[in-house]
Amino acid sequence: MNFVDYYKILGIDKSALPKDVKNAYRKLARKYHPDLNPNNADAKTNFQQINEANEVLSDPEKRKKYDHYGKDWQLADEFEKQKQQQSQSSGSRSSGGFFGGQSAGDFSDFFESMFGGSRSGGSRQAKYRGEDYSTEIHLELIDAYKTHKQTLSVNGKNIRMTIPAGVENGQTIKITGHGGQGTNGGPNGDLYISFSVANHPNMKRLENNLYTTVELDLYTAVLGGEITINTLDGKVKLNVKPETQNGTKVNLKGKGFPVYKNEGKFGDLQVTYAVKVPTNLTAKQKELFEELRKL
Repeated sequence: MNFVDYYKILGIDKSALPKDVKNAYRKLARKYHPDLNPNNADAKTNFQQINEANEVLSDPEKRKKYDHYGKDWQLADEFEKQKQQQSQSSGSRSSGGFFGGQSAGDFSDFFESMFGGSRSGGSRQAKYRGEDYSTEIHLELIDAYKTHKQTLSVNGKNIRMTIPAGVENGQTIKITGHGGQGTNGGPNGDLYISFSVANHPNMKRLENNLYTTVELDLYTAVLGGEITINTLDGKVKLNVKPETQNGTKVNLKGKGFPVYKNEGKFGDLQVTYAVKVPTNLTAKQKELFEELRKL
């Protein structure tokens, strides 16, 4: 198996911080996502490599093993176990330790002889777990408001999944067994899906609560009345109290965002009134306002 430089794939160096790994992955994943590059085999290959690199380098434990053992990082635990057994059975070793003088790229022969997994085949081949895959789904706020189904194309396979209402921006869920295929009978990897939920032009979301600003004409603000506003769940009528001031807030309980995986439970919707001063007044309207001012 040829060595794959995950740092080179993501365009970062070995001193990169976790946030640098995350930013590099997101940038490249958007660039090479199969949905944006239909019928482009190179983009599909690059996308798979990017996911593989991110899966390893974003996990501190896996990254540590990869930095030390290179392409054989998945066998690090078995190697350490065998190393310990060799040390116990052979007595004390040199200060360099068992194979201590070798570099990360020189472990292959040892692993192959230890597990019977030679390139020409063997009767005791090791079982390798498949790689985990990562992908991103982009949703509008209204999409995240309701439970719905989507079909994903991952590694040439279509996956029909249900997206629960209430998913948050940046939230990641795992679909077990839908990652890379295992080797020699090993289990498949998992698929990690991150959600990118876009902002709404008229609604702001903070956790399970929604916030919106509604214009209120001066006459209704002064005299009171009934108005109709839009929510993510349809239209709602509100009674406006007389002499309502600009900036007045009204809380609508249960009209906010659904709570993730808690059916029937919602946050609140907070409405802020913005009183709109009339313009382009007629002469008669100005006359009436003058009379009001004199009073």
